Amino acid sequence: MNQRLSAVMITDILEKAVAGERISGEEAHQLLESRDLAAIGSAADQVSRRMHPEPYRTYNVDRNINYTNVCTAVCNFCAFYRGPKSDEGYVLPREELLKKIEETVAVGGNQILLQGGLHPKYKLDWYEEMLRDIKSRFPMVNIHGFSPPELHHFTKVNKLPIEEVLARLKEAGLGSIPGGGAEILVDRVRHELTRGKVMSDDWLNVMRVWHKLGGISTATMMFGHVETLAERVEHLQRVRDLQDETAGFTAFICWTFQPENTDLSDIPAAGSFEYLKTQAVSRLFLDNVPNIQSSWVTQGLKMGQLAMLYGANDMGSLMLEENVVAEAGTVHFLSLLQIREAIEELGFQPRQRDVFYNLVDEDLERQAIEANGGPGPKDVVQLAV
Repeated sequence: MNQRLSAVMITDILEKAVAGERISGEEAHQLLESRDLAAIGSAADQVSRRMHPEPYRTYNVDRNINYTNVCTAVCNFCAFYRGPKSDEGYVLPREELLKKIEETVAVGGNQILLQGGLHPKYKLDWYEEMLRDIKSRFPMVNIHGFSPPELHHFTKVNKLPIEEVLARLKEAGLGSIPGGGAEILVDRVRHELTRGKVMSDDWLNVMRVWHKLGGISTATMMFGHVETLAERVEHLQRVRDLQDETAGFTAFICWTFQPENTDLSDIPAAGSFEYLKTQAVSRLFLDNVPNIQSSWVTQGLKMGQLAMLYGANDMGSLMLEENVVAEAGTVHFLSLLQIREAIEELGFQPRQRDVFYNLVDEDLERQAIEANGGPGPKDVVQLAV
């Protein structure tokens, strides 16, 4: 295929997407192979503005609480987990967990991201009790918790169907499910990256059942490791297909694999070019997912801001704590003021949202600005989930 013909084909695909027509997996693959980042980004921005004509762009204020780092799975890309016999394993005491939530509420946060490893010991009633303890003390806080790998693990430990596990956790106070642990939803990739962790169909089925129970969730993709471009597209296709079926995903977030301090440290880190292109293609392909989050934790402030012109309409979360990505050596830190200024510099109003993408009460937003307006502490980073 000559270069001119290829450029014409890319233009045709982009015009199709901008017009609101669905592009195919093959067309998404062609876009990922293309080097025309400017044209792909411009098309993604046009689609984002069509889907979000409002004068504002959003962000969230929450805290990522890892209630345990003990995990029976072995993931080559993870620097955070500790095996069940490790001296460095922990389970947060309940009062410490509640104290973290209290601190979050005090600075205008309205959500916690509650995730852990695949702990071999605790039964479902332990998690139900934890949820009830949180909701009894903080009924206004949404618990965005337990990624599909954890939830699938609960079915194994308790010998219960996923339908019962999710129904019981929902009754106990689980509000929404993060899209963590997706990596790439292709079993070849998952077999190469991890042992003892949920495979693609079961990850998707956790989300399917949750959506059918009336719940919402996010979808994610961690790329730039052992996957091919075709497998990246297959991941996006599976997310789009499930969204066609259930309409339960509120947002999609992708980020680049951070190899430092992992068993895959020999893999060169994917750069900003690949990040922006992949996010833009995601916006063009996922025509049924309403929101795309920028993930500045792996790229820094300026690239995170630029991502808002490559298909994203949300700057992600200011987190008052984050441990998983930090263990891999990622060290980008932003204050709430920096996040708001980044949005304003693009000509939009910055607005705080909740997990459902509703704008929060202006009093709560002011509280968060006053509490977080200065330079952020060293443990404030963002993890797009």
